[in-house]
Amino acid sequence: MLNNDEIEALEDILFAEPWGEESLDFFGLHGVVCASVVGPKSLDTAEIFRLATGQESVAPTDIPDVFTRLTRQLAQGLAHSLDMGQSLELPEPEDGDPMNALENWCAGFVDTFLEYEDTWLEKDEADTAELMVPMLTLSGLFDDEDFRKAREDEKLAQQMADAIPDALTDLYLQFHAPD
Repeated sequence: MLNNDEIEALEDILFAEPWGEESLDFFGLHGVVCASVVGPKSLDTAEIFRLATGQESVAPTDIPDVFTRLTRQLAQGLAHSLDMGQSLELPEPEDGDPMNALENWCAGFVDTFLEYEDTWLEKDEADTAELMVPMLTLSGLFDDEDFRKAREDEKLAQQMADAIPDALTDLYLQFHAPD
């Protein structure tokens, strides 16, 4: 996992010109990297950077070396945890609103899912869709009445948040465990 200085270095990159306006924060970036690890399509650094900065395309020369190194380190740590049978722990803010951080994490995860939705739904659409419900709901990306009601119900929102680590493990096994 990453230490506070490494997280700060990533956020310095994400919030830098020219993409700072469109970028995800560290929690959103963590969601993108996590989706790359648990999902059916492992993303290269350029794709992760493009999704995290909200750009249409990114030249490899635009990606700082520290971003490449730290996102690979993060992805390897997540994959190692899953390979060891451990549940993933989502990053928690040191201060501020944990539900806002979770919403940002879910938004990054869901954006990545939507970018490659056909690939994600190819193997077992019903199971994948069911496992995605907590992330889709808590992402705040959809104005669907049921999603909005679930987000506004503190108890239900917390239950969904609590379900995310198991959903991530199940998604990982669905896409990466031998048949």
